[in-house]
Amino acid sequence: MAAERAAKVGTATALLILVAAALVVYGLDQLSKYLVVTNLTEGEVVPVLGTLLQWQFVRNPGAAFSLASGMTWIFTILAAGVITFIVWFARRIRSIAWALVFGLLLGGVLGNLTDRLLREPSFGLGHVIDFISTPWLIPAIYNFADIAILSSMVLFMLLTIRGIGLDGTREPKRADATTDAAPAADVEAPGPTTTEEPDADAPGDGRTPLSGTPRSAES
Repeated sequence: MAAERAAKVGTATALLILVAAALVVYGLDQLSKYLVVTNLTEGEVVPVLGTLLQWQFVRNPGAAFSLASGMTWIFTILAAGVITFIVWFARRIRSIAWALVFGLLLGGVLGNLTDRLLREPSFGLGHVIDFISTPWLIPAIYNFADIAILSSMVLFMLLTIRGIGLDGTREPKRADATTDAAPAADVEAPGPTTTEEPDADAPGDGRTPLSGTPRSAES
């Protein structure tokens, strides 16, 4: 319970966390790409941790992880749409975790969109700078923006599976509280108590039959 209360914040705080996360991702992404462009030759491979981690400078015209090359203009439009949605939707967030989800996504999308808008060959069709290579993990070259986008998707799925809403409250707990508060409709109410008069003609009751009755005549 304490952890959940700590995860709930006001709208202003959530927006601050979202913006801070986006700026950190965007700054790290653009700085790393600047260093790669100014210090590496395109196609050059620089081992960092042997074959576990390498720098390999490539220009990617497609999506994250070098997917769908040759569709740059489509991803430029999609990225602009994602950014517009996040800006419009951000006011509903009151959770630290959800603020991080949208902050990571916003920073990553902005990082790659900047490349598509400002880099060669032309505005809106620019190639994204990729340089991180981990052949043992995934056969693709990517950048910090791609990592941020993937991380936001993983965090999104975890929060959804756990049923945590945008306000930081877990949905199942709210449902259980509502169920517990409702009166138990299936509890059987006690019925009225009835008292039956003893049968005067019941045998063995010890009473003397009244005169004029069949039983008095028999006696």
